[in-house]
Amino acid sequence: QVQLVESGGGLVQAGGSLRLSCVATGRAFSSYAMAWFRQTPWKERDIVAFISWSGDGTYYADSVRVRFTISRDNAKNSVYLQMNSLKPEDTAVYYCAQPLGPMGVMSVRSEKSYEYWGQGTQVTVSS
Repeated sequence: QVQLVESGGGLVQAGGSLRLSCVATGRAFSSYAMAWFRQTPWKERDIVAFISWSGDGTYYADSVRVRFTISRDNAKNSVYLQMNSLKPEDTAVYYCAQPLGPMGVMSVRSEKSYEYWGQGTQVTVSS
């Protein structure tokens, strides 16, 4: 049974930083890509960042490119999201996600491509 557990959310002032972590258990972590999504009450769940199983390939939403960095440590079964220069519009519940199997490049941005999800961690950025 795959389980994803996020941590690291919280309240931060605009311009500040947070680092989210997600620990995965239940199957060979290093074999699967990982992603971070975020959701607010008035929007669908949107892709934030993606990282390939090896870490060599990444993707970022335009709104976070340059400010956020996704990384992974396969030895620790963990994926991270370093968020810098946070803005109030970054306020959301952040979820880590893992696909069922190999993914095509065109599938990265769709939440339907991911089978397993964490419970989410709240990030609130005050102005």
